[in-house]
Amino acid sequence: MSGHPHTATPQSRRAALGSFVGTTLEWYDFFIYGTTAALVFGKIFFPTQEGVVGTLAAFATFAVGFVARPLGSILFGHFGDRLGRRNVLITTLLIMGAATVLIGCIPSYASIGVWAPVLLVLCRIAQGVALGGEWGGAALLSVENAPARRKGLFGSSTQIGSPAGLLLASLVIAGASAVSGDAFEQWGWRIPFLASVVIVVVGLAIRRGLAESSDFAETAHAGKVETLPIAQVFREDWRSVLLGAGLGAANNAIYYTVATYTLAYVTGTLGVPKGETINHLTIVSVCYLVSIPVFGWLSDKVGLRRQVAIAAVAAALFVFPYFAMIETGESWIILLGMVLGLAVVQSAAYAPQPAVYSELFPARTRYTGASLSYALPTTIVGGTAPFLATWLYSVTGSNTAMAWYVVALSLLAACCAWGAHRRHAAQERAAKVEVRSA
Repeated sequence: MSGHPHTATPQSRRAALGSFVGTTLEWYDFFIYGTTAALVFGKIFFPTQEGVVGTLAAFATFAVGFVARPLGSILFGHFGDRLGRRNVLITTLLIMGAATVLIGCIPSYASIGVWAPVLLVLCRIAQGVALGGEWGGAALLSVENAPARRKGLFGSSTQIGSPAGLLLASLVIAGASAVSGDAFEQWGWRIPFLASVVIVVVGLAIRRGLAESSDFAETAHAGKVETLPIAQVFREDWRSVLLGAGLGAANNAIYYTVATYTLAYVTGTLGVPKGETINHLTIVSVCYLVSIPVFGWLSDKVGLRRQVAIAAVAAALFVFPYFAMIETGESWIILLGMVLGLAVVQSAAYAPQPAVYSELFPARTRYTGASLSYALPTTIVGGTAPFLATWLYSVTGSNTAMAWYVVALSLLAACCAWGAHRRHAAQERAAKVEVRSA
């Protein structure tokens, strides 16, 4: 981008806003699934499974959506690198919204038997494919249009969509619970899913007005669009994919352990009322919403990779105290642990990720490379974290094993963050000079 390296342009602001609003809507769809899976899906879709087995079955469908993410990252990354970021983001929004509304329409197991969980899994796969292509496009749209020395801050606008979506999901679920009362498990849980019709319309109106990424426009103008981006990524940048996946592993484990597993654990094992845990999640979302742009701004001062590495070490030190706080069963201590876990420890590593990932790949394959790097840890670690934590607790009777798992991933993330150098920076600068002088 031209201009002073600290100065935001109207285009950079619009791109950041579009990324924020779009990912907020996408994450809303994703989070209402995770929350209802923790609270009611075991009884609605897997009533033949008792207790913890039903919860495990519900979390297994949660994990299915994550398995589909790499497919979405490759599919939409291909078109995003060839046709542009904006058009792909409109498509992912439509797929995500349609799948979410359909979930709200699926009859229960008592009504149609085994077809209920089958339809649930199919819709979940569609959600995963869409979200696999969503993050990369939204992240690049904000980072590639950002001022040169404010990429951490502007890139964090994409990440703010996560707590904003979580907050919106929590509020709508709380409202649906209040409206339906004791009937929440019968029909109240469907309200948040059906409400996505309105959200999709709003999201489409915003995204249709977005400008294309400046980096992609320059790549297309120079005639350097790749025919098969994924082949180029595997041939030249497979190390970058592994580094990106490694540095994102820990914050995925922390996020889904706090935001999803904790809900099921404190309500099912410790007996904390469901309404209270939903209120906790709402408060945490507000804190998380504020902390991400703060850490995005800070990363531009401290250094993107340095902040991710420091945050990963902090996560390794915090995970045992976190579980100790949760296991007290005290409401305010549980809330404090969740706030520290998400709004401080996880947020510090999460905020600069779009900028870090964008530096790992050249513009011509950046959508595919960044999307795949982000999808792999969310699939392998994030999607399985609630299931793994629940299973480990059922086998060992404690959360110690899960805590050590998070420690190991955190140390891995710290090492990968230090090794994630800007391999293509010089080539990118030379290419931009060549295009602008042509």
